[in-house]
Amino acid sequence: MKHKPYLSALIFIFFVTCLPPSVAWTKDSISWMESATPPFFIHEGDFKGQGYVEAINNILIENLPEYSHTKTLANLSRHYQQWKQGEKSCAPSMYKTSERQNFAYFSVPSTFSLPIVLIINKKNFLAFGGSKTVSLTSILQSNKFVIGRINNRSFGAEFDNTLDSYGNEKNIFVYEGADLLGGLFKMLMAGRIDALPGSPEEAIYLAETMGIRDQIMTLNIEENQGDPESYLGYVACSKNEWGKTAINNINQVLLEQRGTEKYRAAYERWLDLSSLEGYRKLYKEVFLTITQ
Repeated sequence: MKHKPYLSALIFIFFVTCLPPSVAWTKDSISWMESATPPFFIHEGDFKGQGYVEAINNILIENLPEYSHTKTLANLSRHYQQWKQGEKSCAPSMYKTSERQNFAYFSVPSTFSLPIVLIINKKNFLAFGGSKTVSLTSILQSNKFVIGRINNRSFGAEFDNTLDSYGNEKNIFVYEGADLLGGLFKMLMAGRIDALPGSPEEAIYLAETMGIRDQIMTLNIEENQGDPESYLGYVACSKNEWGKTAINNINQVLLEQRGTEKYRAAYERWLDLSSLEGYRKLYKEVFLTITQ
């Protein structure tokens, strides 16, 4: 009888060690929310799986083996809903706002993107002054160029204020048709507009899908250079104890991986060559120096 506790312990250890890993020990989980916004995430077509936030998300997943990972396509409303409900959900690149900080924890910066630019036909570079940086105010005040603008889209406070202050019927064409940015791209290449605002990565993605990458270029805008925070995206997770722990683990990976060429190349894949030097300088001097 005195041996029963010892035998019971042996039986228990044998039973636990013989269980499949999924039963003996279950990993914690992260549900990664993605949006249908190429080239950030690309879910179909020739470039499927090559989105730059997608690539960064994969780096995070590879370096967080203590979690089981799933991906979910979700619009912004669903992002908010899951975080407010405290679900085990994260998004790999979000702007950090005071509203979102009420229900989400944020990592150190996870993505560093260039600000909104003017996309032009490369053959018109000299007509715009032959400089990679231009004044949007001066362009609009000259009334020599027509800028295509998607109705109700915001490009940031400074950019929007300039368009609203100096835009008129002569220098702004407001587009409301289908295939918004793609439609404006076609107008640009047909010469019906002279430029359109967009992100550098949007420009390259659409140019590649339309087979005109060597025909377009981007111009930096003076009025859109003053807010470094607009360059940054962050991993966001539910604001609870699970999310706090997840963000701490994610931060460790980000600080280890952000300086690697593989990490930086995820975004550079969608930049035109003329933007690479400036981007790498900012990446090193701004992005990599933010560690908390």
